[in-house]
Order: sequence, then structure tokens, then C-alpha cells
Amino acid sequence: MADLAHTLGFVVFPYIALTVFVVGHAYRYLADWKHWNARSSQFLHTESLRFASSMFHWGALLTLVGHAGGMLIPQWMYDLAGISAQAHNALAYWLGLLAGLLMVPGAIWLFARRLRQERIAATTSLNDCVLLGLIILVSALGLYNVLFTHYDVLYSIAPWIRSVVVLAPEPELMSPVPLSYKLHILTALLLLGYSPFTRLVHIWSVPAAYVLRSFIVFRRRTA
Repeated sequence: MADLAHTLGFVVFPYIALTVFVVGHAYRYLADWKHWNARSSQFLHTESLRFASSMFHWGALLTLVGHAGGMLIPQWMYDLAGISAQAHNALAYWLGLLAGLLMVPGAIWLFARRLRQERIAATTSLNDCVLLGLIILVSALGLYNVLFTHYDVLYSIAPWIRSVVVLAPEPELMSPVPLSYKLHILTALLLLGYSPFTRLVHIWSVPAAYVLRSFIVFRRRTA
């Protein structure tokens, strides 16, 4: 039974989450494009959003960059660049600590703001609460791992992630991994699969075309 649960968690579930992530975003973009936005509540109460939003978004950016660079790039490439495994671990620790200390308080602040501000609470859906709850859970588990476990992920979790990406999963790499790391990974996959049905879709809407637009646009009035 334990082997079956391990296989479901670290072979089957990652592909279910990734499939829902890709297909869900495609469906949402084609079928629900009018709601493809952040549904920002800034105009309802600006002051309470300013610092919380900055903390959360900087933490999220550092998290994405750190995980992509630390997990998807094998250590031998860092060795070629003169970055040892020890230096890599130290960089991951401090970057993860900074990201967690920004993201966890920022997400909690955003959640509290939605519950305490009357006008914002009136526009908050169950979907918003579930999303913020998942974000807080995932980021809190990540911060806990940084502060208290100090497990070396370079030769266990990182190669497992790369094995999933190349469609050759090696679940045995996850067997010795501490429970807190497994929970962090599984909840992160759950968040990944849930994200297409939330306001998080706005992260894919980068207004790159605005860079190419003229600062002033003149339009000729038609008769």
C-alpha cells in the first residue's frame, strides 16, 4: 500500500497536475477569455494592498526563479560555471529564505485584507479563499523546510523533478525525502493544477505589445 501511494504521489499525480495545468489554461483562454484577468481589488482599498502586494509578488518571483534555476539545471552545469554544490546549496538557502520571508507574510496579509475589509470581502469568492489558502500552505511549508530541515535536494528532489519533465520519472529518488518536503511538493502540484481556474491566469498576460506602442497615439476624427 505504501508503494502504491508513493507511485500515485510521485509518478501519477505530477502528470495529472501538469495536464490539468496545460489543458485548463488552454480551455480557460479560449472559452472564458472575458474573465482572463486578475480581478484586482486595488480600487476598493489601495492603502492595504501596497506593501502586501509588493512583498507577495517579489517573493513569488524569487520563488519561481530559484526553483527553475535550482531544480531544472543539473549540478554538473553549475560545476562548469565554477559553482560548487556547497555554494549552490548556500545560494538556494538564502534565496529561499528571502523568498519565504516575503511571500508568507505577504500572502497572509492579502488573505487578512480580503476578510477584514468590508468592501473587499463582499467581492471575495470561495475560489479566492481556497487559492490564497493553498498559496499560504505551500509557501509556509517551503519556509519551514528552509528554516528547520536543511535537506540536500540536489541529488534527490532536483533529479526527480528533471525525470518527470523528460517523461522518465524516477520515484525512488523521493523515498528518503523528509515528509515536509513531500507535502510541499504535493501541495505545490495541487496549486499548479488548480491555478487555471483562478485569478492566477493573469500572470501569463504580459503586456509586451505596450513596449512597441507610440507614447502618443493620434486618431483622425471621422466625419
